[in-house]
Amino acid sequence: GMPLSLSVEPTTACNLRCPECPSGLRSFTRPTGHIALELYEHVLEQLAPDLIFLTLYFQGEPYIHPRFLEMVRLAANKGLYTISSTNAHFLTEENARATVESGLDRLIVSLDGLSQETYESYRREGNLEEVLSGLRRLLKWKKRLKSRKPHVVLQFLVVRPNEHEIPAVRKLARELGVDELQLKTAQIYEYENGHPLIPTDLRYSRYKPAGNGRWVLKKPIKNRCLRMWQGAVLTWDGRVLPCCFDKDARHQLGQIPLRSFREIWKGENYDAFRQKLLRAREEIGICGNCTE
Repeated sequence: GMPLSLSVEPTTACNLRCPECPSGLRSFTRPTGHIALELYEHVLEQLAPDLIFLTLYFQGEPYIHPRFLEMVRLAANKGLYTISSTNAHFLTEENARATVESGLDRLIVSLDGLSQETYESYRREGNLEEVLSGLRRLLKWKKRLKSRKPHVVLQFLVVRPNEHEIPAVRKLARELGVDELQLKTAQIYEYENGHPLIPTDLRYSRYKPAGNGRWVLKKPIKNRCLRMWQGAVLTWDGRVLPCCFDKDARHQLGQIPLRSFREIWKGENYDAFRQKLLRAREEIGICGNCTE
């Protein structure tokens, strides 16, 4: 069969400079830019009959793409369940209303600190007040337009500088009236010798101490991964990647429109990657930080 879910990257651009993110660090070795609407529609045409979920984010801030909400509408009109994620700096009155009207099913809003100081310790160059104002605008328009959508998820990335704020963020989520609060563990690239972002409360960490000052992933890496048969990622310039951990597109399995999605999905590169994963997943770099 074909994938049930697809993540599409509207843009690699971002207004923030988060320290564990290639977009924030401006550290991509791959080309950067916005997806062309023609490419997006071309892929949608090929996949819509089989797709159920369409995630409109990968790297970058989706709202920076000037036609982001148009992309949402196109997918929603095809009956797809649409999901996106934002740092909420672009939820102006106009965008907040248009988001509700676009048919977007689920929107994750990243809010990783309850004071400007803790917020910008990770979300560098971000403005907490702007995030809260944008979120309130979105919730206001949802109410005003009597819309059940989008399901608004307040996502709190737990790191050492903000972990003491967990009780307060639970309270804030109730006060704001968001649909869901998610406490998310942070992916850290250089975790082996410990890292100042790893929380002291290890319930909120992907890593655990292994003695001698070394740290390891909590979950052992097993030679299996359902994602390889269920979903894929499409970069802004049409590269098909195996999953969202391949942030710098190291494992390109093909490029659209040079080949059709079906050819890539059923092609030799994809097959070889799946086989390697079933044989020796720990040898695949991007799997070394995976929560699956």
